[in-house]
Amino acid sequence: MPVQTAVVVLAAGAGTRMRSKIPKVLHTLGGRTMLAHSLHAAAEVDPTHLVTVVGHDRERVGAAVTTLEASLGRAIAVAVQEEQNGTGHAVDCGLSALPADFQGTVLVTAADVPLLDGDTLRALLERHRGGTAPTAVTVLTFTAPEPTGYGRIVRRSDGEITHIVEQADATAEQAAITEVNSGVYAFDAEFLRTALGRLNADNAQGELYLTDVVKIAREAGKPVVAAHLTDAAKVGGANDRVQLSQLAAELNRRTVERWMRDGVSVIDPASTWIDVDVTLGRDVTLHPGVQLHGTTTVGEDAVIGPDTTLTDVSVGEGASVIRTHGTEAHIGARATVGPFSYLRPGTVLGESGKLGAFVETKNAEIGAHSKVPHLTYVGDATIGEHSNIGASSVFVNYDGVAKSRTVVGSHVRTGSDTMFVAPVQVGDGAYTGAGTVLRYDVPPGALAVSGGKQRNIDGWVQRNRPGTAAAEAASAAEHPHSSDLHETDKQDLKDGIEQ
Repeated sequence: MPVQTAVVVLAAGAGTRMRSKIPKVLHTLGGRTMLAHSLHAAAEVDPTHLVTVVGHDRERVGAAVTTLEASLGRAIAVAVQEEQNGTGHAVDCGLSALPADFQGTVLVTAADVPLLDGDTLRALLERHRGGTAPTAVTVLTFTAPEPTGYGRIVRRSDGEITHIVEQADATAEQAAITEVNSGVYAFDAEFLRTALGRLNADNAQGELYLTDVVKIAREAGKPVVAAHLTDAAKVGGANDRVQLSQLAAELNRRTVERWMRDGVSVIDPASTWIDVDVTLGRDVTLHPGVQLHGTTTVGEDAVIGPDTTLTDVSVGEGASVIRTHGTEAHIGARATVGPFSYLRPGTVLGESGKLGAFVETKNAEIGAHSKVPHLTYVGDATIGEHSNIGASSVFVNYDGVAKSRTVVGSHVRTGSDTMFVAPVQVGDGAYTGAGTVLRYDVPPGALAVSGGKQRNIDGWVQRNRPGTAAAEAASAAEHPHSSDLHETDKQDLKDGIEQ
């Protein structure tokens, strides 16, 4: 029978140094909360049981765990730490969510180390189970040139670990040690239960330290080993917003580098941000100033940017998206978007379609090869294939109470400044004149115009706006020769009259 594994993720802390109304573990980087990063990593080892220990703001953190259950497709137990009485107490609360007869390995991680991944946890498990004798404790350690704040790994002269000493309890000699505790462990479950019952709060912080389990194991003659991690960033913690931003930058650097090695061209990695759940095809090109968020997908050979932000957007193969902001939209293969387009939720642009400069769309389906070239709003609309919407057009979808839909057929040509007052339908092959206001349906093949015959009221400006610059300009235009005389000519004319 294979050895069972449980993972306990500690997420009960208040995180006061964040100075935030948001629980620390629900702050985000790379498109996920720190809690989500931690639970995704834990789920990758396919544990028999997965437990999250919550405490501070438990309702919000617990609700986030429930949401992650659905996205990960597995059960996640929630244990409550009523009072935050140290890491040993937190793990004891976590064990209460496991079956009383659970035997195997307990991995302990924290929800504020978001770069920890499944590969590292699997390697820790292998190290823990790789000895000839059952190991009581395996500690994931790393070397920190500046170890302030970390528990120090104390070893004997032969290299064996004796105990872990916390910063507040360290002597000057111990404080100089640079091998430190990551806060990630593998325990034998039976031993861990026994050891937690022997913890006491006789220390500088008056808490139950999980690190004391190492000393208890040594005193009992149980094997304690270290798994030394060379990539210290994977266990970097975020206790404040400065550390969070540093980890976010490091996570993004790794994500961008991974995509470049997988065949994506990133012109300026320093200004490009890619969330961890984004998917990119081969030979995609990302220009400077691109941010790809959420579950955005980009097909092969597409070109994104510069200066483009897409959130939960799907982009088809060979499409081009320039200086555009889009959310929950679909851009078809070989379509072109931008510059300065705004795609709101529900936008679907068909294959080889076009959304040009200063176009805004929302809840709009635009068919293959159709174009909305510039200066237009398309809201709550369906446009067929091979149609062209003239510049400065507006789909008037809201009457102040309800929103209605406009349907435009295929092979339609509408003039500039057409107003589509919904609900209205324009049939296949129809045309509209410039400045048309459509309040009624247009049959297929018809030309729709709404303006009356133009008439000019001569002299209106001079009569109604006398003394203005416009009136003077109009008068000068009506009598052009009076303003063309040179000053000397005017004086000669005056002299002639006087003579």
